[in-house]
Amino acid sequence: NRLHATDVTSSSFRLTWPKLLSQETGYYSLEYAPTAEPASRRTQQVSGAHTSLVLSGLAPETTYEVALIPESNVHYFPPQSTRVTTLAEEISPVQVLISESGPHSFHVGWAPVLDSVATYQVLYGPLPGNSVQVLQVDGRHNSTVLEHLAPNTTYLVTVTAIYRSGKEKSLSAKACTQEGERGS
Repeated sequence: NRLHATDVTSSSFRLTWPKLLSQETGYYSLEYAPTAEPASRRTQQVSGAHTSLVLSGLAPETTYEVALIPESNVHYFPPQSTRVTTLAEEISPVQVLISESGPHSFHVGWAPVLDSVATYQVLYGPLPGNSVQVLQVDGRHNSTVLEHLAPNTTYLVTVTAIYRSGKEKSLSAKACTQEGERGS
């Protein structure tokens, strides 16, 4: 019955603690930092009414030291601390979706969108063939439209997630453009 973490992902976890305070009797100071970089400690104040909080925007595969300090104006409560290690980066993208296909363009979407991705690279080219074009997409976006394509052609589309850590993961899908306009 003390501070512990649940719902751990590569960039977040939920902290839960016993109810020591109430809205009236004080608040909690939550301090957390990677074990390897104690100087980058961050502090968050939490209302005395809360018994849980999600910390997000964390680095993957990193151990964090977390301290919960009850700031009570009635009793002294000793700080509670725990160590939490975030998971490795999710493999991304896990799906590439092609939609809104026309003779000269189609829409490419992918999921999930992860904080740990800096940019996505979309490579595409007709099959068979080796002419490949590259499009860079900001890591906050999860779709793009490929244009100026040839009608009635199968394209191989590869979405590569380039992580902030420098790692890359790719996934490919095939897409066909529609036949050309028949008498507009």
